[in-house]
Amino acid sequence: MSWIYLLLAGVLEVAFTTAIRYTDGFTRPLPILLVLSLAALSFACVAKSTASIPLGTAYAVWGGLGVIGTASVGILFFNEPVAVARLVFLTLLVASIAGLKLSAA
Repeated sequence: MSWIYLLLAGVLEVAFTTAIRYTDGFTRPLPILLVLSLAALSFACVAKSTASIPLGTAYAVWGGLGVIGTASVGILFFNEPVAVARLVFLTLLVASIAGLKLSAA
């Protein structure tokens, strides 16, 4: 169950970082409220995941999922650049997250 909480935390991180784009420099109240709400839920889920996942592993996986997901959203929806090097390093992150999952006690 902890890994499900951690996956949900990663999805919520992607959601809140994407929502930051719509705050217009943190000047628009509703998008700010959305960002803060999604961030709080993400933090709660990552905290819940640490019941059986080591803190360092949970934090690394959560951050990695956020990076991969947010970079993917940027590429797919906001026309951010797609470079071979960028894709290689994102792939390395995926491999690192899989390695952390496989090595978790």
